[in-house]
Amino acid sequence: MALTHAEVIAIQDSAECLHDAGAVHQALDRMAADISDTLAETVPIVLCVLTGGIIPAGHLLTRLQFPLESDYLHASRYRGETSGAEVRWLSEPAIELQDRTVLLVDDILDEGHTLADIINYCEQSGAKQVYSAVLVEKLHARRTADVRADFVGLQVEDRYVFGFGMDYKGYLRNLNGVYALGAEFDP
Repeated sequence: MALTHAEVIAIQDSAECLHDAGAVHQALDRMAADISDTLAETVPIVLCVLTGGIIPAGHLLTRLQFPLESDYLHASRYRGETSGAEVRWLSEPAIELQDRTVLLVDDILDEGHTLADIINYCEQSGAKQVYSAVLVEKLHARRTADVRADFVGLQVEDRYVFGFGMDYKGYLRNLNGVYALGAEFDP
């Protein structure tokens, strides 16, 4: 169900900024340096995880100054909702992953179901190594066992967050920062 302009503005106005644009860009700089130290000699395939990963991936790719290929995949649990369901694959990458180093770039690591499914897909597709980078890692005890990101930009407490790729019911991905949903809107 579509939200009205007034509803989206009310959500945005009540949100708490957890990490402003400066903090996000510093985190991306740090992530890019760490990724470069690890992957610069591998000519990796960088896979953007749609839809949330598109903004972090775009900003991160411009900071990586070594040879790479880029592509995308679309796997989602949320599909415009505030809670996840089963992982649904909408698009697989076009580039062959066999014997390649892969870097997955996504917006957030929450419980880890989507990331686990994508890593498994890459391994089953013959990737030599699979790394993951997330702009935000949510801190809580509900994480799927053994799922972690190799490169993490920022950490947030266990709240519903949006902005810089992450959404609230499909809205507010474009905010230049990371925001927590106001208590009056908490799902």
